[in-house]
Amino acid sequence: MLYAEDDKLVFRFDDHLLWIQPWSENAFRVRATKLASMPTEDWALSSKPDSGSFTIQTLENQDVSITNGKIIATVSQRGKLIIYNSKGTKLLEEYARNRRDPRDAKCSALEIEARELRPILGGDYHLTTRFESLDPKEKIFGMGQYQQPYLNLKGSDLELAQRNSQASVPFAVSSRGYGFLWNNPGIGRAVFGTNVMSFEAFSTRSLDYWVVSGDTPAEIEEAYAKVTGYVPMMPEYGLGFWQCKLRYWNQGQLLDVAREYHARGVPLDLIVVDFFHWKHQGEWSFDPEFWPDPDAMIKELKELKVELMVSVWPTVENASENYPEMLERGLLIRHDRGLRVAMQCDGDITHFDATNPEAREFVWSKVKKHYYDSGIKTFWLDEAEPEYSIYDFDIYRYHAGSNLQIGNIFPKEYARGFYEGMTKEGQTNIVNLLRCAWAGSQKYGALVWSGDIASSWSSFRNQLSAGLNMGLAGIPWWTTDIGGFHGGNPDDPAFRELFTRWFQWGAFCPVMRLHGDREPKPEGKPTASGADNEIWSYGEEVYEVCKKFIGVREELRDYTRDLMKEAHEKGTPVMRTLFYVFPEDERAWDVETEYMFGARYLVAPVLEPGQRKRSVYLPAGAYWTLWGKTNLQKESIPTVFEGGQSVEVDCPIETMPVFFRVNP
Repeated sequence: MLYAEDDKLVFRFDDHLLWIQPWSENAFRVRATKLASMPTEDWALSSKPDSGSFTIQTLENQDVSITNGKIIATVSQRGKLIIYNSKGTKLLEEYARNRRDPRDAKCSALEIEARELRPILGGDYHLTTRFESLDPKEKIFGMGQYQQPYLNLKGSDLELAQRNSQASVPFAVSSRGYGFLWNNPGIGRAVFGTNVMSFEAFSTRSLDYWVVSGDTPAEIEEAYAKVTGYVPMMPEYGLGFWQCKLRYWNQGQLLDVAREYHARGVPLDLIVVDFFHWKHQGEWSFDPEFWPDPDAMIKELKELKVELMVSVWPTVENASENYPEMLERGLLIRHDRGLRVAMQCDGDITHFDATNPEAREFVWSKVKKHYYDSGIKTFWLDEAEPEYSIYDFDIYRYHAGSNLQIGNIFPKEYARGFYEGMTKEGQTNIVNLLRCAWAGSQKYGALVWSGDIASSWSSFRNQLSAGLNMGLAGIPWWTTDIGGFHGGNPDDPAFRELFTRWFQWGAFCPVMRLHGDREPKPEGKPTASGADNEIWSYGEEVYEVCKKFIGVREELRDYTRDLMKEAHEKGTPVMRTLFYVFPEDERAWDVETEYMFGARYLVAPVLEPGQRKRSVYLPAGAYWTLWGKTNLQKESIPTVFEGGQSVEVDCPIETMPVFFRVNP
C-alpha cells in the first residue's frame, strides 16, 4: 500500500512500514521499521520545525511523489525510494537488487534489499541501508572526526562509534547538493563506496535519516543546524589562548604557571586543572592534600584575568564516598557480565549513567557544590567515551533487557547534564570540552578536541582534515592538543620544529589550546605530571614565535568573536573548507591542505618537516594579499593576487602563510 497520511507519505508491505515526512524547508525525514508501530525517538533532531507547504501526488506510472520545496521523493508501488532536487537531478537512489518490480532497470536475482532490517535476538534489528553510487567522482565531507588525512570521504569505510580521538557525527555534505544525517545513535558502519553507499546499525529498532537539498554547502549546513540545534555563544575567554598539560598536580604548580604568563606580559585566557585532582574518582571535588585552598586559587586567577577549567570524569571508583548511594539509586551503568568494573585506571571504576536524568542531576549537584559555586564555570568532560570494548556494557543499551545499542549518544548526554545544570543557574555561554560528540552535541556547548593523538607530523596532518570535517558535521567548536598528546621532548630540536608549526596553526583554530604529555616523565605512576609544556619550555627561539602567534590570536579577537556569533546564530563552521566559501570554484573542492578561517583569512599550515616554501592555491572570485605583506618569494611578485591561481611563498620557521581577502 502506498498512501498519504497526515503530513507524510506512507508505504506498507507485509511487516515493513516506511514514512517519508517533510522536516523543515527542503528536507525529508525518512523512517522505516518492521515493528507494529514507528518508534517515536527523535534522537539528534529537535522538535519538528515548520516545513511550509508540501504536495503529495500520484504519477502516471502509479508511483507516488512528495515535494517539499527544493526536494522531491518518489516511491514505487514496490517501495523503492528515489530523491531528487527541484531541477530533477537524482540526489539519492536506493540500491535494491531484486525481482519485485520488473519495470525497474535494475531488476535482479541477487536479492539485495535497500532497507534491510534483519531480526536479532531480543527483538531488535541489524539494519543496513544501501544507496546507488550515482557518481564515482562525487565528493563527500563531514561525518565527524577520524584519524586519517582524507578530507574527501568518498571511498572511505568509517566505523560509527566513539573512541579516544574518534568522534562519529554522522552528517555528510555532498558535492551533488545534499546533506544527509544518519539519525541513529547505534554503533555501526558507513561505507562511501564507488559502487554502493551504505549505512549500518548493528542493533536498532528502525531506519531513521534526514536529507536536505541545497544550492550551496552553506545553505545545507544552515538547514542542518536549524533541525539539530545551535551552539551557544562562545564566552570571551574562548577567544584567546588556553594553557594545559598532563598534568598540573597541585595548587602551587598551577598558580606559578599563571603568574609567569602574567609576569611575561603574555595574554592567557584559561588554564586547566586536568585529571586526578580528586581523592577518588566519583567524588567530583579537589583533594585537599594537593589543593588546600581552591577558593583562594580561583580568586587569584580571576585577578590575573585567567579562567579556570577543571576536568570532570564520568567514572566512579568503588572507594568513592558517592559510590554506595549511586549504586543504591541505580545511577551507575549496568554490566552484563563479570564484576561491576568498567575500567581499571588508578582503581576499579565504573561510570555513571549519563542517559539517566536522575544520574545527570546527581552528578551536577556535586559539581555545583565543589566547583561551580566557587566560580568555576567551564568544564572538561573527559573520558566521555569509555576506554574498554565498545560492545561490552549496558552503557550502550536503551533499556535493561534490550539489545538496542546507543553507544554514540553517551557523550551528548554527558554534556547535556552540565548544560542543563548551568542553564538552571542562569548561565548561557557554556563550554564543555569533550573528546567525543554526536549529532546535536553542539547545542549543549560541546567543544570537541581531537583526543590523545601522537606528537608526529602525520598526526598533525590528520588534525587538519578532522577539524574541517567536524565543522561540516555541525560541530563549530573544535580544538586539538597543540604539539600532540603522546610524547615529544621540549629539548628535542626535531620536536621543537613540529611544535612551532602546530602552534602557528593553533592560532587559526576555533579554540587555541596547548596540551600534551611531554617527555621525560617520572617512572612508575601513570598519573604523574609530565615534563614542562609552557611556551618558554621550548627555548628562546620557539618562545618568541609562540608569543608572536598568541599576539596574532589577540589581534583576531574581534574577528573571532564575530565568527562565533555566526556559529551561534546560523551554525556556520569557524574553520571552513575552501569550497564552503567558494562553491563555484571547481578547484576549491579538491584542495585539502588549506582552509578559510571565516570568510576573510586563507590559512596554509606548514605540514612537513624542513619545509620553507609552499604552494598556495588562491580561490577564484576574490583578490588576495599575504597577511603582513611579507614572505613573498620575490620582491617583483605583486602584493595583491587575483584568485584562481597558485602562488609559491616562503615559510621560514618563524611564520606560516596566511592570505587576506581584499577588494580589487
